[in-house]
Amino acid sequence: MHFSPRTLFAVAVTLPLLAFAALHADDWPQWRGLNRDGLCGETGLLQSFPAEGLKVRWRAPVGWGWSSPVVAEGRVFLADSHVVKPKPKERLHCFDETTGNALWTHAYEVAYPDWAHDPAQESGPVATPIVQNGKVYSLGRLGHLFCLDARKGDVLWQKNLETEYQIEWSPGTPSPLIEGNLLILFIGAKPSAGVVAFHKDTGREVWKALDESLTFSSPIVITSGGKRQLIVWTQASVTSLDPATGKTYWRQRLFTTADYAVSTPVFHKDRLLIGGLMFQLDADKPAAAVLWPESKAPARRILSHTSTALFRGDHLFSAKSSGELICLEASTGKQVWETAKVTDLKNGASIHLTPNGDSVLLYTDRGELIRAELTSKGYREISRVALLEPTFPFAGRKVNWSPPAFANRHIFARSGKELICASLAAKP
Repeated sequence: MHFSPRTLFAVAVTLPLLAFAALHADDWPQWRGLNRDGLCGETGLLQSFPAEGLKVRWRAPVGWGWSSPVVAEGRVFLADSHVVKPKPKERLHCFDETTGNALWTHAYEVAYPDWAHDPAQESGPVATPIVQNGKVYSLGRLGHLFCLDARKGDVLWQKNLETEYQIEWSPGTPSPLIEGNLLILFIGAKPSAGVVAFHKDTGREVWKALDESLTFSSPIVITSGGKRQLIVWTQASVTSLDPATGKTYWRQRLFTTADYAVSTPVFHKDRLLIGGLMFQLDADKPAAAVLWPESKAPARRILSHTSTALFRGDHLFSAKSSGELICLEASTGKQVWETAKVTDLKNGASIHLTPNGDSVLLYTDRGELIRAELTSKGYREISRVALLEPTFPFAGRKVNWSPPAFANRHIFARSGKELICASLAAKP
């Protein structure tokens, strides 16, 4: 039987996605959702929120941490910490999606530094777990990597990356991704182990690449130039790798401190945004050219220290680190408008943007959920509701920085004290 090159390419692109297709279409099984693009494609959601607030389905007490909840196969998974001397622990919780009942908890001791016991730090796991085919993968702050049975919590395999790859304590740990049979981690280890791919069923190392330092930014995989490309934002560059082998396709120098490199790369058609640096991707081969800005100053190439931007048509919408929401022309980077109506204008502000139908769900550092229309003509707020009390002390106030999950007509959000599930269903 003969298949054309076009057919073979389509199959090669589709197969890595099929494993996620077994999940419920409205699950949120990894960082930024089903396809790692921050999109909530559900219908039947509230277009305007009740004056008395959203109907809370359940609340569950949790500990410190920055990872987001994930929802898959009727369960909710969240990583946190229980920081009590002399034996602090990191944990992965599994809750029933409907009731919030705790089904199991996997806990292990960690050697946190003394300052991490300070409540003002809320130290805990940063990487968001990922669920696939009845398994959940979790990466701790110090490199404890686990593959667990999602139903029972049994450890299927584990690795201590701190000892195996000599990684050190880092402010942030990017969230793992799965591509085909590979679990890919950005861990910033040396030598030449900045990114490491393991076989997802055994934990066996398949490849490693890049001798560059860690950031907060979680990598993504895109299809462009006829190839699958793994996009990684390190402290020294933006690099495109072959996700199957770790081979470098292209690389652009970009020197950025870890606390600036926070947002996730965003891909739309033939453009790729890294922080505030826009690339034009080559349609015929894996290659990229800087589109804007012309300035090479790091501060000019960052839109937000806390939040990931959103493409909608020919425009780009992003929070600024100071709290404003802006609209830019995607082709030029020229600012179209700016609004100060979303959250407080303070350093460290965050606005997480989740498109849903013709409007966008915005979750702020104040723990508020907003539905608004974002167009080139401006910002039009439809509805706003307080959801979760912020707990992390920062710059004289308390904030919530962890993005929520949207699954099965509910929102799941966490603080350093609790995990909340609230209904977004238009009809009971």
